[in-house]
Amino acid sequence: MQLNRLLFLIGILVTVCSCRSDFDTVSSKGDLVFSQDTIFLDTVFSTIGSSTFQLKVYNKSNQDISIPSIQLGKGLSSKYRMTVDGMSGNQGKLFQDVTLLAKDSLYIFIETTVSAADANPTDFLYTDQIQFGSGANLQKVELVTLVNDAVLLFPQRLSNGGKETIPLGNKTVEGFYLDDTELHFTNQKAYVIYGYAGVPSGKTAIFDAGAKVYFHANSGLMIGNTASLQINGRSSSTSQMENEVVFQSDRLQSDYANVPGQWETVWIDQGATNNTINHLTIKNASIGLMIQNNTGTSTNIKNTQIYNSAHFGIVAQNGKINAENVAINTAGEAALSCTYGGNYTFTHCTFNNNWNSSNQMAVSLSNFKLGAVPETNALSKASFNNCIIYGAYTNELELSKKTGAAFEYQFNNCLIKMDAKAGATNPLYQFTNDPAHYNAILLNQDPKFQSSAKNKLNIDATSAAFAKGNASYLIPFDILGATRTLPPDLGAYQSKPFVN
Repeated sequence: MQLNRLLFLIGILVTVCSCRSDFDTVSSKGDLVFSQDTIFLDTVFSTIGSSTFQLKVYNKSNQDISIPSIQLGKGLSSKYRMTVDGMSGNQGKLFQDVTLLAKDSLYIFIETTVSAADANPTDFLYTDQIQFGSGANLQKVELVTLVNDAVLLFPQRLSNGGKETIPLGNKTVEGFYLDDTELHFTNQKAYVIYGYAGVPSGKTAIFDAGAKVYFHANSGLMIGNTASLQINGRSSSTSQMENEVVFQSDRLQSDYANVPGQWETVWIDQGATNNTINHLTIKNASIGLMIQNNTGTSTNIKNTQIYNSAHFGIVAQNGKINAENVAINTAGEAALSCTYGGNYTFTHCTFNNNWNSSNQMAVSLSNFKLGAVPETNALSKASFNNCIIYGAYTNELELSKKTGAAFEYQFNNCLIKMDAKAGATNPLYQFTNDPAHYNAILLNQDPKFQSSAKNKLNIDATSAAFAKGNASYLIPFDILGATRTLPPDLGAYQSKPFVN
C-alpha cells in the first residue's frame, strides 16, 4: 500500500509540474528594453583588442520569452564579438533561442579587434549592430568604434621564452632600445609603447609637433647615457591640442581619463645630454618626468603640462633643470620634488596639488637622500620666479636641509600657500624678513584657478596672482602662446576671462 501511495503522489507531482506556465516560453515580440541604445567602444588602436563593454537586456513582461536570435549585423565577418550570459554562441557572433525569464535580465559583453583598413576611411569609424529577433520584431543596438592607426613598439620575445630587458637606474626592466628607424616620432600615426623604450647612447629621440604616444601599463621612455631627447611641440589653436606632443596611457575609455599611475615615466638618466622639451603634455603617469644625476647639461622644459601623477609630476635627484611656463597639477606625493641637491630655475610656473592626502605638497626641496653615499649633496641653486605654489592643504612648500652640503634657494615674486606660523619657528621660512631667500611673496592668497579638478590652472583678473609678477623675469608668451602684459601675472598662464 505504501508503494502504491508513493507512486500516486509522484504522478500528481509530475502532472502539476507539467502544467506550470513558468516552464513555457513565448517568442519575443520586440519589446525588449536595453540599458543603452548605442554602445561606443571608445577609441581603439589598430589590431589591438578593446576593453570589454556591457549591455543589459531586460524582459519587463510577465511571461518568459525566447529570443529567436541575437546576432551581429555583419554576421560571422563582424570584427565585434560577444558573450551572452556566459555563452559564446557561434564564434561570438550568433546566438539562437535565448531564454529570458519574466521580469529578468541578461548580460551581453562586447569586445572588438579591428584594423584601420576595416574602418570608414572618411571618419575612421567601424560600426555594426546587435540584432534581436527579425522581421517586424527586430530590435537593434548600435555599436560604434573609432579606430586609431598606430605604430606598435615592444620588446622582442627571446628564444628562452622571456622578453628583452634594458637597464633602468639600478635595476633591469622589460624593455628594448629604439633602432635608428624608430627614433623619429611623427604626427602621421599614433605610437603605442609596451615596456620601456630606450634611446641608445649617442642617439636622439625626436618628437614632432602633434605626435601622440600611448604607453601600456608598466611602460615608459628612458633616455640613457649620452642619449638625447628633443620634443618639438608647438602651441595649439584648439582644445584638441593638435600641435602638442602628448604622452598618456593606452587606456582610452572615458573612465580612465583622469586615473593616475596607468604607466610609468619618462626617465632622463645619468649622462643624458642636450634634452629639450617644448609643448609636451603628460597625463596619468606614475612619475611624469624622472631626472636623475643629470648635471652635465640642463634639461630645458618649456610650455609643458603634467597632470594626475601617482607619485610626482617631476622628480629630480641631483638634476639640472631650466623650466619656463610649466604647469603641474595633482600628484600623490609632490607636484615638483628636487632632492639630493642639483641646480634648478623655474620661471612663470604653476605648481598645484589637490591630492587627497595630508602628506602631499606642491614643491619639495632637499639636499640629501637617505641611504645615499654621501647622504648630502649640494643644492647649488633653486630659483623660483613669478611662480604659483598652491594646493589643498595648509603647507604646500617643503624645504629640507641637512648640514654638510649647500642649500641655496630663492623665491622671487611668488604666491605660496604656507602656514604663516612656520616663519616663527623655522629659519628656512622667513617669508617677510629674509631678502636673500624671499622677495615680494604673496602668502596664502587664492589664485582662483578656473578649475583645478579639471586641470584648468588658468586665472582671470580676480586672481591674487593677477599683475603681481616682476618684469625682470618676464617670459614674453605664456604656456598657450598668449602675449603677457605688464606687469606680468604669476604662474604659467596669462590671465583672461574664463570660457566654459
